[in-house]
Amino acid sequence: MNQLQEITSTSDIPAPYRGTPIGLLLEYHNIGRPYESYSKAQLLIGMCMDNRKHLHIPDNFAFIIRSGGANLRYSEFKVSYAVAVGEVRCLALIGHNQCGMVNLIDRKEQFIRGLVENAGWQAEAAEDHFHHFAPMFEIGSEIEFVLSEVKRLRLRYPKILVAPILYRVEDNRLYLIQENNNAAASP
Repeated sequence: MNQLQEITSTSDIPAPYRGTPIGLLLEYHNIGRPYESYSKAQLLIGMCMDNRKHLHIPDNFAFIIRSGGANLRYSEFKVSYAVAVGEVRCLALIGHNQCGMVNLIDRKEQFIRGLVENAGWQAEAAEDHFHHFAPMFEIGSEIEFVLSEVKRLRLRYPKILVAPILYRVEDNRLYLIQENNNAAASP
């Protein structure tokens, strides 16, 4: 995880994000910036549905879309709504380590058994369901997926500032994912 940039002070926030809602997100969550009052969302946060993650942000500060693996490919209308109607100009895509959407094939039997035992499915239907959807939601490496999804979102919404972030479950902190190019530059 040498691609992770720790944020412990405002000076750690890279210039393209300083003074933006993404910088504020990092300040609120990691640095303990005192909460301000908001009447409308300042940014859109896309993050995993995992229950181990909780953001320290003020009320009304952000729209949040939670989806397995922080995968927004199937939530694009919601992203567009936040941009078009909610008027957000920044998007923080927050993946996390130890994500259940990594290596889904290892959870196939657990998935099938869980649908049979917990939901009353037939085993064959549960297996078909897994085979149909697992390839759509498998993310591979958390960091590489976030970087690829950020790239896709930047192409789709070129005027929106999009930041790749990783939430580390061990310390409940946000880390910027360093990119190999200058893609973080302001739109």
